[in-house]
Amino acid sequence: MATAKKSNNAARKARIEEMRRAEQARERRNRILVIGASVVVVAGLVVGGVVLVNSQSGKSDSASDAKGSSGDSGHFTTGSDGVRTWTGKLSRTHVTGTVSYPMHPPVGGNHNPVWLNCNGNVYTKAVKDENAVHALEHGAVWVTYTDKAKKSDVDTLAAKVKQTPYSLMSPYTNQTSPIELSAWGHQLSVTSADDPKVGKFFETYVQGKQTPEPGASCTGGTM
Repeated sequence: MATAKKSNNAARKARIEEMRRAEQARERRNRILVIGASVVVVAGLVVGGVVLVNSQSGKSDSASDAKGSSGDSGHFTTGSDGVRTWTGKLSRTHVTGTVSYPMHPPVGGNHNPVWLNCNGNVYTKAVKDENAVHALEHGAVWVTYTDKAKKSDVDTLAAKVKQTPYSLMSPYTNQTSPIELSAWGHQLSVTSADDPKVGKFFETYVQGKQTPEPGASCTGGTM
């Protein structure tokens, strides 16, 4: 049993390291592409600026029609492991503005076109739900906490997130538990960072089977 556990841990560490290397390579490629594409973008803006503005205006109007709706329907079902799984529909439409989600923190639904950077990012101030949900769509685990969480627990979780690609952390006021772990369609409440369920949640849901867009970037979004 011990040998199997060590093997699983080694395999997981290798998978995380592989994801980290992939993210680093993607960042390098993105920098090269940005430099090369900037010239084209500037030229395009000069030639078609008016058309672009009108087009973006039309898109904003369309998105505003869906503003406020998460597009979600269903409810949570709690498993024997304490993980709540959303049973029903989780929409994936890109919208602008504020979205009203049926759960807090949200675990899916309509979201901002730009994802929140989730390459082990620890945010000390609240982030926008709409960007964080997009990060969950990419397979990230989102750790949130209230002012009732112990500082030692916050520090422990922050250290874990910083070492884990496809994860992020931020304070969150409107949640019932001091600490919540969220993935696309899944959520877990804990009161301590030492709870063994925390590690299990990361193992299961970081780029887990629930991921709508596996391998999508966790960098190059918004901070």
